[in-house]
Amino acid sequence: MMAMADGAVRLGILKAVGSTPLVEVDFGFRAKVFAKLECLNPGGSMKDRSALFMVEEAERKGLLSPGGTIVECSSGNQGASLAMIGAVKGYKVIIVCSRKISAEKLDAMRAYGAETVMCPDTRLVTDRRNSHSVANSLSRKISGSFMPNQYYSLSNPEAHYLTLGPEIWAQTGGKITHFFAAAGTGGTVSGAGKYLKEKNPRIKVIAVDAATSFRATKGRPKPYRLEGIGLDFDTPCFDAGVVDETLCVTDRQAIGMMRSLASRHGLLCGTSSGAVAYAVNKHAEKMGQNDLAVMVMGDSGRAYLSKGYFR
Repeated sequence: MMAMADGAVRLGILKAVGSTPLVEVDFGFRAKVFAKLECLNPGGSMKDRSALFMVEEAERKGLLSPGGTIVECSSGNQGASLAMIGAVKGYKVIIVCSRKISAEKLDAMRAYGAETVMCPDTRLVTDRRNSHSVANSLSRKISGSFMPNQYYSLSNPEAHYLTLGPEIWAQTGGKITHFFAAAGTGGTVSGAGKYLKEKNPRIKVIAVDAATSFRATKGRPKPYRLEGIGLDFDTPCFDAGVVDETLCVTDRQAIGMMRSLASRHGLLCGTSSGAVAYAVNKHAEKMGQNDLAVMVMGDSGRAYLSKGYFR
């Protein structure tokens, strides 16, 4: 009986993924602005959605079996989500990360029992030292392994199409007019954006990119400090046909907004959230009093405290 009860509790944590709150943020605009607090997912970020969907899809398709290994490259949040899921489901998890990852994210993955492999922060995904290339190589070598491949698998945007999009539509009573989300893999803005546009084609979908990403610089990327954001390669997960506009944000702009969100609005959010909030402010003059904007707050600022962004 005790074992059954314990098992029910362990599996129950995964049922807590999603259904995150939507809270109004007073930026002083004519339009109403709401923050979707994805940091309140059990693993701490919106990546719980895509990670869980991709793992359970792999189980259904027979790509991941009991005793198997999950291998993934991640800037931190997808890795932490997979590590949490692996702990619950009994999988070994190996996460390949670049060295710019925050200490908190790295510690979280290790706390869940994941093995981490560190790689240099390369400019191009094609570099053999890049975390994606290393993860691919490891996955091919390890028998019984499965790589969700968040940067290229269309299961990534599908997860947000099936969960995040419907939640936002329901929580706003269908009144949403603008949707803002960071673009890293492209899965969140494309998947949720597609759902919202199917419900109302007039909804504006705005992607937020790092100012020195591969896409923003037309193939001449430069290093940036932001995590969980930045279109650094061509990927089918980013659906340009869904996105009405892409706004680019610098490190300084995003980090400054992170501080403002915390000290003025009580929202302790991460770097991609700072970038998204800055983009909303930049876009404010294009929104009227009858508009309702939703900005995705992808993770918590607690994952970046060691970086000194809030000092």
